[in-house]
Amino acid sequence: MTIPRGKVVAIMGLSGCGKTTLLRLIGGWLRPSVGEVRVDGEVVNHLDHAALFSLRRRMGMLFQFGALFTDMTVFENVAFQMREHTALSEDQIRDLTLLKLQAVGLRGAAQLLPSELSGGMARRVALARSIALDPMLMMYDEPFAGLDPLSLGVIGQLIRRLNDALGATSIIVTHDVTEALALVDYVYFMADGAVIAHGTPDDIRASKEAFVHQFVYGEADGPLPFQYPATEYRQDLFESVH
Repeated sequence: MTIPRGKVVAIMGLSGCGKTTLLRLIGGWLRPSVGEVRVDGEVVNHLDHAALFSLRRRMGMLFQFGALFTDMTVFENVAFQMREHTALSEDQIRDLTLLKLQAVGLRGAAQLLPSELSGGMARRVALARSIALDPMLMMYDEPFAGLDPLSLGVIGQLIRRLNDALGATSIIVTHDVTEALALVDYVYFMADGAVIAHGTPDDIRASKEAFVHQFVYGEADGPLPFQYPATEYRQDLFESVH
């Protein structure tokens, strides 16, 4: 799997196929048992502790469930990385934090606590925090989950605009086929820990691969079973009668 610099790439597949695990490998949370993971020319799984954390400061991660600091306000959550990893003044941090919150439509919620936010709002705050340091690589784990249609469209456009404006690279793990295919440059499909198909959005829409076609168009019949394995339905009905 190759993620070109400056592109937005989606990774799709059923739950449990290895998508989130792949993000953890890229970020160095996990180390591969074989092979290697390269980011910006560096082999992530060969880096020592200091070098790995140096590389991570050039990455942004939107976690699947937001992972906000619960005892910090929205403002403090977004400002946290700037205070930890830069020598910016408090005035500069304030301006940049408000800028990031404005981008996700939540500048007015700056003094709220995470417990006062809806799930969708919390996800948008997490996005603002993940882009706080203008990272070279952004990883999004299900960024559209739990968002209303308006927020979903705005966040999708924001991901695209941020990537292009920063000259960054973005990897999006998602089940949202419609939004992803309208947003990304390239798609990888995974199943059972392996890449089974890849191509541009147009390639994916026109794919003759049965798995890909069923996934993209949400069809019940295909290689992916909709029904959990069970005995023959007529047999169950007959036994219930007797």
